Amino acid sequence: MPEYMVLLYASAADETEEGAPRSRWAEMSLWQEVTESLREAGVLVANRPLHPADSATTVRVRDGEVELTDGPFATTKEVLVGYYLLDCVDLDQALTHAARMPTARRGSVEVRPVVDRADIPAPDRT
Repeated sequence: MPEYMVLLYASAADETEEGAPRSRWAEMSLWQEVTESLREAGVLVANRPLHPADSATTVRVRDGEVELTDGPFATTKEVLVGYYLLDCVDLDQALTHAARMPTARRGSVEVRPVVDRADIPAPDRT
């Protein structure tokens, strides 16, 4: 079955306010219910919340030089706060599960197919 990355986004403004991450944790019972149902359905591969965006470090290599930037590179209205990796029959099933994520009510949930390793071309060794 194909895998789908379900990326959870929250409002960037909410992430900068002191109580915002705490309000997400207050919904823990909802998250546990969704996670357990995904596990029981046999589609859950992995899931984890992420530390706040300001804990990120962006890495770039330009002209052989490594550049490090604290925090996310882009200023956006939403920030990535967690993910689920699901093994679903098709996109429709992945979207149905994504719509159940509590984040979908105030933020957004992006669903993206994961490239199957078998579909990655072998490197040209000539």
